[in-house]
Amino acid sequence: MQRGLTTTSNWINGPFNRWGFRHVRELTRTARVGRGFGPVSDLPPAAHDLSDFSFAYGGRRIGFDRWLEETFTDGLLVVRDGKVLSELYQDGMSPSDTHLLMSASKSFTSILCGVLVGHGSLHTGSLVTEHLPELVGTSWDGCTLQHLLDMRAGTAWDYDVDEYTATDVSDYRSHERNDIPEDTETWIRTIGNTHAHGGPFHYCSLMTCVLGWMLERAAGASFPELFSREIWSRMGAEQDADLVVDASGFPLAEGGFCTTLRDFARFGLMCLQGGEIGGQRVVPAEWLARLRVRDQELIDAYANAPEYDADSPDAFYKDCWWVSDAEKGIYEAAGMSGQELLIHHPSRTVIAKLSTHPTELDPELWALQYAGMIALCEYRGDESRVP
Repeated sequence: MQRGLTTTSNWINGPFNRWGFRHVRELTRTARVGRGFGPVSDLPPAAHDLSDFSFAYGGRRIGFDRWLEETFTDGLLVVRDGKVLSELYQDGMSPSDTHLLMSASKSFTSILCGVLVGHGSLHTGSLVTEHLPELVGTSWDGCTLQHLLDMRAGTAWDYDVDEYTATDVSDYRSHERNDIPEDTETWIRTIGNTHAHGGPFHYCSLMTCVLGWMLERAAGASFPELFSREIWSRMGAEQDADLVVDASGFPLAEGGFCTTLRDFARFGLMCLQGGEIGGQRVVPAEWLARLRVRDQELIDAYANAPEYDADSPDAFYKDCWWVSDAEKGIYEAAGMSGQELLIHHPSRTVIAKLSTHPTELDPELWALQYAGMIALCEYRGDESRVP
């Protein structure tokens, strides 16, 4: 897909997203998230041939190349025991290209939150209005930081309409709706509630925008500056990242990060290793350990959500991560159109996958993608070829 066919009106939609997701700074406003001047965290290669990898799914056997093709893969990186088992790029993507992460960005924002909680700048029981007093008297009264992290605020949000419009507002594209404000902060101030805070899980990207705003206020710095200082410059990122901001400069902490595939994987490796990478502690281990504790309250809150899968009855949403099996340590960051970062403790594996699915949310396509990633984690192949 070429630039001449991709515009500010269609770049999030397939097939135009294949070009658009790699050229975000050319299409919308972004802020730089600097990598700093420290050393790059090493990702050494391991000689491992995945050509014979296949897995059973939907009554057929799917090989590696077929799976990549059917899930519209732009880039895939598999890291096991700190070594790269596979790194590949398709349809013109290169290792130096940044790619939009969409809602996988929420997990990035959660990790920054964990750092600030570790610093004592705020705590999970903090009220939104303690840090954002301008929201006193709005729908955010009584909402806590933890409600935002677990998406259990009572915010009035129609996923099928509002979730996509959130992107319109944030990247200042022209949009057809005239019932919402033109900027994110005003939308936050004026949106209502449909139920009490602390109720069922209800996916709503605006909650993570509020979370990002809280983090800025607690630390006294802009979100891109804060993320650079506390995470990106300390984890050995190879390149600067970008973060989409709206026309007023409000950061799209819920879906606007753009990174290289290798830095996406480094972030995942840091999480797998309990908050350490390159010999440096970046995130408190206690924060990431929260994802490995089975939480019946959150399981119950998740049980009636559209995302619930009967094949994963103990799944839940915690701290902006999708937790499949807390006790085994299997959880993921996920973003619209196929962005996925899988943390798989049983196999000591991280898989970073960048994709451009032709539709924003295709449940069957997502199921195929996830099944292949789990199969890759469980695949051992010829271990004699792995140093």
